Amino acid sequence: MKRTSFANWPCSIARTMDLFGDWWTPLVLREAFYGIRRFDEFRQALGIARNTLADRLCRLVDEGLLEKRPYQSEPVRYDYVLTEKGEDFFGVLAAMSRWGDRWLAGEEGEPVLLHHHACGHDTHAEVVCAQCGEPLAAADTTMRTGPGFPERLKQRPDVRRRFSLA
Repeated sequence: MKRTSFANWPCSIARTMDLFGDWWTPLVLREAFYGIRRFDEFRQALGIARNTLADRLCRLVDEGLLEKRPYQSEPVRYDYVLTEKGEDFFGVLAAMSRWGDRWLAGEEGEPVLLHHHACGHDTHAEVVCAQCGEPLAAADTTMRTGPGFPERLKQRPDVRRRFSLA
């Protein structure tokens, strides 16, 4: 069964899900943030099949989130290191962790804490307005088409109902 590609949809959520739309890809990145760099370490930490891990690592390298760096020449073996693009995914993982801690953690509490070195406290992600710093909530926001939204789609009645046209 061939999966539908969202790579060209005029929606950053759809495009992101096209890249991260299986459960292994974000977990591979999570392990990279934990400091895992080598294939066998990823495999051991996740209990993932070799072929599945190879596919996910290849995709993350092709998409520029991880970089392969040789650490051994005979045979050639690689470390998988987060790139700037990969490091920028941290906020997404932190937000997912926050949501999971709130809605899915058991009575025993959060399974993993996020410690902020700058202030020395355990913390969690908050989604705030980049302009005023106030928390963002769905009830306080409206989606608008942006400059990258295709002009041809702006005329569709369903699009006009869903978005405030910019």
